[in-house]
Amino acid sequence: MHLLRTCLLLTLAILLLCGFSWNFGGDPCKDSLEKAASLSSLRDDTAIRQTEAKILSQCPDGAAAHYVTALQLERVGNMDGAIASYRKSLQQDSTFGRASGNLGLLYFRKGMTDEASVELAKGLSQVQDPAYHKAMAQIFADRKVFPLAIYHFTEARRNQPRDASLSTALAEMYTASGQPDKALEEYRQTLSIDPSNEKAHIGSATIRLQRNETEIALAHLKQAELVQPQNRSIHQMLAAIYEKKGDAKQADYHNLLAGKGKSSLSSYTPSAPDTSAGGKDIDSLKAAIKQRPDDLEAFESLGHLYRSAGRDDDAFEAYRQAAHLNSSSSDVYLNLGTLYEKRLQMDEAVVAYKRAVKVSPANAEAHLRLGNIQFARGLFQETVGHYSEFLKLRPNSPDIHLKMARIFARSKETALAISAYNSVLSYSPNDPDANREIAALYAQKGDTANAISHFRKVLEQRKDDADARTGLVSVYVKGKQYDEIAVLLKEAVELNPDDPVNHYKLGLIYDFNKDFDNAAASYKKAVELKPDNARALNALGRLYMKTGRLNEAREALEAAKKADPTMEEASVLLNNIRDEFNPEPHKISKGKKGKKGKKSVKSGKSSKKVKGAKSTKGSAPPPAAKGAAKKP
Repeated sequence: MHLLRTCLLLTLAILLLCGFSWNFGGDPCKDSLEKAASLSSLRDDTAIRQTEAKILSQCPDGAAAHYVTALQLERVGNMDGAIASYRKSLQQDSTFGRASGNLGLLYFRKGMTDEASVELAKGLSQVQDPAYHKAMAQIFADRKVFPLAIYHFTEARRNQPRDASLSTALAEMYTASGQPDKALEEYRQTLSIDPSNEKAHIGSATIRLQRNETEIALAHLKQAELVQPQNRSIHQMLAAIYEKKGDAKQADYHNLLAGKGKSSLSSYTPSAPDTSAGGKDIDSLKAAIKQRPDDLEAFESLGHLYRSAGRDDDAFEAYRQAAHLNSSSSDVYLNLGTLYEKRLQMDEAVVAYKRAVKVSPANAEAHLRLGNIQFARGLFQETVGHYSEFLKLRPNSPDIHLKMARIFARSKETALAISAYNSVLSYSPNDPDANREIAALYAQKGDTANAISHFRKVLEQRKDDADARTGLVSVYVKGKQYDEIAVLLKEAVELNPDDPVNHYKLGLIYDFNKDFDNAAASYKKAVELKPDNARALNALGRLYMKTGRLNEAREALEAAKKADPTMEEASVLLNNIRDEFNPEPHKISKGKKGKKGKKSVKSGKSSKKVKGAKSTKGSAPPPAAKGAAKKP
């Protein structure tokens, strides 16, 4: 026995000393998965390589190891090998979100959009990676499923707010889905990040032209032309504008640059544009600067030439030198500020724009850019100052008036907000956002007529505008205009027949008007669409009580209480039904008989009546109806 014990102890010692793993340190494969999931957060190449080596040694045949292999293959451009390794990883662990998401990205790059959408959805269920959202958005955009594309582009931008391409993509989706106001806001967001963004200028110009806002469109196209002077589409749009304005020379000039013949307005043939800044080319300017390092005019001209050629870095240096030499050109500081913005050096951009405004207070573009930066920073007082100066110079800018109105509304300056909204509407009378928002302000002030008028304008443009419909219902509720409410709610049901809330609200109005059959049908439809709809079940039970159908009332109310145990009204109404079915006998105290006893019984019965039971007679709108109508 002693020998056996000794042998066992020796065996145990050998196992421990020889490194046999008893998993006291945890599951190495699970640990390697956690390390793999953290790889995307590492920025140092050395740290990435070391972590990958640890993963491969910890669990060589696990999901994490195959994932690392896929990453390494992807780095060297072996997409097919990476796809195979991502698949192996998912065979080991189908819930590994990073493997699914990365596989989805590779499928997307190969044009396998069906497979990509499946894997990207799996990845997004685990990891909110903006790259996954962006790919999903593009898939839905290509399929013209614009609401989902907008959702995914928005989610991608949540983590990458300075990515101008995401704002541009959102603008394109809003344009495609018939929401030009939101598209303009996104284009403006793009330009606050990248003032030279060609797509944003062209997109903004296109919308402005559709609204006959020619001057704003022209300003955008001129900016786009500076960025891409060879873009024929820009010249074609400029030619169309100049033709409309009756400027034959400019129309012909841009038609020629667009690769077309002359316009029908004249036979003018323009001379070649002088792009050499006063007859001097870049080389001669550089030679002049070499001889005279303080030649301010040469630096200014050189900056303009570089910028028109798209050589932003060279333009930046030239403008900086001109600024250092105290240039008196407002455009030099404006262009320098623009280039600082492109580099995301916002503080420096602000300084440059302020110098532009100091040199020339009439530089509208500098005021606008300053306003945009301060707006993005939440400095609304400074924003208002710069936007006000911009609007003095360019009053025909409804988008800036709208921003001003929203700032005033946010700061509770109602009179100023209403004035700004009216400025928007003087240029764009049918602007749905401006009409909806000014209507809400009028409603707050108690100006019912104006509130109704503006809410109605929104619904004329967009029947499915839920916010405008809800606001109008609230106004009508305050005015006790129940017939108008019924019309609005019927339209809401027609527009969204699968929305249980709309059926419930319509039922309340029918109920109040004592149209009990239609009320019951509406409540039932709400319950059919949402079986645990406590409010609709409670309303249906209350309606059945009014019409004497107590068994059905009890069934509906019990279902309401089950769906929402905190609903007091359902409990009160159920107690009333129980009293009707099972009146509780009352004990008579010893020594008290006759009339006194009877009286005490009667008194007991009376005390069981629930306050508010009178409301079931339909003499006033049910409490829930009032509440729902006020806040649909």
